[in-house]
Amino acid sequence: MQLELDDFDNKIIQALTNNARLSVSDLSRHVNLSRNAVTHRMNKLEKSGVIKGYKVILGDGLPVNEIVVAIMMVYRKDRMRDTEVIKYAAKVPEIVSCYIMSGDYDVILNVQARSHDRVHEIWKAVSSLKSVDDTHTTFALSTVKM
Repeated sequence: MQLELDDFDNKIIQALTNNARLSVSDLSRHVNLSRNAVTHRMNKLEKSGVIKGYKVILGDGLPVNEIVVAIMMVYRKDRMRDTEVIKYAAKVPEIVSCYIMSGDYDVILNVQARSHDRVHEIWKAVSSLKSVDDTHTTFALSTVKM
């Protein structure tokens, strides 16, 4: 059963999307509901899976050379049945997203690490998995939109 979202739920989601660090008090004022009502709705949104978590997105405050963004395209030996790469990706915090793909690549990993060495360590681990046939990795040169 899918959760029916009303205007208050949508306002809460939008406000948290813009700033996940908003306090319940600030959120309450923003959506014009009591703190208890906002807390109840946030719990409902979390339990239903509408909100799956809160994360930090690193921005321009860090020196450019401190964050390395790489896209790792993975070819698996058995693309339809194997989950080894996906299970590995779930355990590595630098892999910020993992996509199961149609087309040329089986899995695409978005890696954001503090150094090229760390990306290399992740690449070695992924490419050494028994289910991996081959990988292709590219590095972002700059960011124009987040």
